[in-house]
Amino acid sequence: MLTGKQKRHLRSLAHHLTPIFQVGKGGTNEHIMKHIEEAIETRELIKVSVLNNCGDDPKEIGQELAQGSGCELVQVIGKTIVLYKESRDHKTIELPKSK
Repeated sequence: MLTGKQKRHLRSLAHHLTPIFQVGKGGTNEHIMKHIEEAIETRELIKVSVLNNCGDDPKEIGQELAQGSGCELVQVIGKTIVLYKESRDHKTIELPKSK
């Protein structure tokens, strides 16, 4: 579980990132979960965008993606979701220490 300070730090790092996945009218599925798991292992921090033709709530999609891929949901702002998971092999992000 991320602390507020850690989430703020991750949000600042994610600000300049562009979304690498899009969720469309099909919603979330096993296929996108698998791709997110692979991408987050190498990048640690990713953005996912929810397209306008998707009828689902972006917050619900963020929760589904986080649970399905074993990530932490950092932020949902508008139709953009930020996910984080510490990498085992490619660790580059140093989080602030929790108290």
